[in-house]
Amino acid sequence: MSKSPFVTPAKTTRGLGASKTGTSHHIRQRVSALALIVLVPWFLFSIMSAALGGYADAVAWIGSPLNATLLVLTAGAAFYHMRLGMQAVIEDYIGKTGTRAALLILNTFFAAGLFVAVVMSVIRVWAG
Repeated sequence: MSKSPFVTPAKTTRGLGASKTGTSHHIRQRVSALALIVLVPWFLFSIMSAALGGYADAVAWIGSPLNATLLVLTAGAAFYHMRLGMQAVIEDYIGKTGTRAALLILNTFFAAGLFVAVVMSVIRVWAG
């Protein structure tokens, strides 16, 4: 069994941990946050610049392959980060097992649905 630097001796001895996936969840949330640190400022600056030019410039901005790709990456990182955060809230504050399971499933479908909506919108504008 490999030792993780995030596992304390007490946890190893007692075998405690809710689902034994806390470390991976923590790392995934931090990696998505790092991606958002880069992507969100780009997105805000770009969308404000495109919006100032009017509708035609905004459509042209989304129609650029680089901007379309970065827009989809931004949405993916944001919705994934949102899903992870809501998952932590649901797991921490919902006590009933059935309700917790239903909310976790809804959380995943909601984040995936938002992502699909963004991707379909970008594809529709990009394709013309």
